[in-house]
Amino acid sequence: MNEDQVIKALAALAHPVRLSVFRALVMAGAQGLTPSVLAERLGVPATALSFHLKELMHAGLVCQERVSRNLFYRAAYDEMHLLLSYLTENCCAGADCGQATAPSCGTPAIQPETKES
Repeated sequence: MNEDQVIKALAALAHPVRLSVFRALVMAGAQGLTPSVLAERLGVPATALSFHLKELMHAGLVCQERVSRNLFYRAAYDEMHLLLSYLTENCCAGADCGQATAPSCGTPAIQPETKES
């Protein structure tokens, strides 16, 4: 995944409705969801949902399949994993990210020295 694709994917997810749609599709799994089910679950008007699905498809995060008369939308798991891999490929300065001792946000990486009296 190149930088342009990452920016496009993150921009697509940077909207509350699109983020909710994407998360709903991730949770739905391989069977996906129809637009009517998505609209009902998320309380989004069909016309707005159509716009947001198009944006997610343009970013490569969602795919569409026609089955008989119905459209099914699915999360593009391969693209999602590529995005996550891109974001974390150089994390933790090469250390194992699963270390229990790795500091997190809000935890200082270096503990301040204390003076003993």
